[in-house]
Amino acid sequence: MTTTIPSIPMAASIPSILILLILLSTTSEAKLSLDYYKSTCPKALDIISSAIVNKQINNPTTAAATVRLFFHDCFVGGCDASVLITSNSFNRAERDADINLSLPGDAFDGIVRAKAALELSCPGIVSCADILAVAARDLISMVGGPFYPVRLGRKDSFISKSTLVEGNLPRPTMSVPQMIDLFSNKGFTVQEMVALSGAHTIGFSHCKEFAARINGSVVSPSLNPRYAEGLKKACANYKSDSTIAVFNDVMTPNKFDNMYFQNLPRGLGLLASDEGMLSDPRTAPFVRLYAMNQTAFFDDFVHAMQKLSVYGVKTGRRGEVRRRCDEFNNLTT
Repeated sequence: MTTTIPSIPMAASIPSILILLILLSTTSEAKLSLDYYKSTCPKALDIISSAIVNKQINNPTTAAATVRLFFHDCFVGGCDASVLITSNSFNRAERDADINLSLPGDAFDGIVRAKAALELSCPGIVSCADILAVAARDLISMVGGPFYPVRLGRKDSFISKSTLVEGNLPRPTMSVPQMIDLFSNKGFTVQEMVALSGAHTIGFSHCKEFAARINGSVVSPSLNPRYAEGLKKACANYKSDSTIAVFNDVMTPNKFDNMYFQNLPRGLGLLASDEGMLSDPRTAPFVRLYAMNQTAFFDDFVHAMQKLSVYGVKTGRRGEVRRRCDEFNNLTT
């Protein structure tokens, strides 16, 4: 049975449009399942895990890079692998938007490797969007975080445009009210925003993303003085070398835990957007809760990640299963 989507008059109210988008998203979510590849590619999860684990062992920054890549994909038009597309002469893709230029190559490479292995076993079956969702989950678990079920059946997008990125992703200099508005517009609560921010417990940030906090003689008063001095030394040449970066969590940088939240009241929060969550009355209670209770953080993080993983998914004819994750099947798209 074919579902007919009614056209939206130009004069339709914004609430009406939002309701329709929610209905479409809910319909797509309903088509996802935990055993989606049970008959078509029964070893899909094992194949993805093997490729991703090997990548992480050889390149320990892959976990954080992949989680960040997953977030950047989902928050721009939904979890549809649009961020994986490479630009060509016809189209400047999402990954070439200014905010995405720092996405680490190890994350892209891990997905490409998993896709290549799947194409040998089950050609044309497993979407790149599903690979990215599963890879993020597996890598979080591999570095000490929680394991959670991932529903499958996403299709890959037909479009990827750099012009669609701006305004859809949080920037490290954003204020907490700006962050709350951004997440709220996508249907995420303040608590879910804080829980997802806990992913900063792994990974690194480039110096330009927090340089304003340590430049010159006036250092951000919320920074621990010794920490600020260390950051200054580490980033001394960042203007001539844009690749210089430091760990988000200086205490346990390669372990997924609640140390990120413990660091904030100690003045060890790297990004202004992170540090601000400690002073805003809407976010501070969750920061304190997660700093004291890692189980509470893990539980809420799982809930938020599962919600994120089905945000804006495409199913049925609204997407495709790409042969290569970095190219549309129709190269002129």
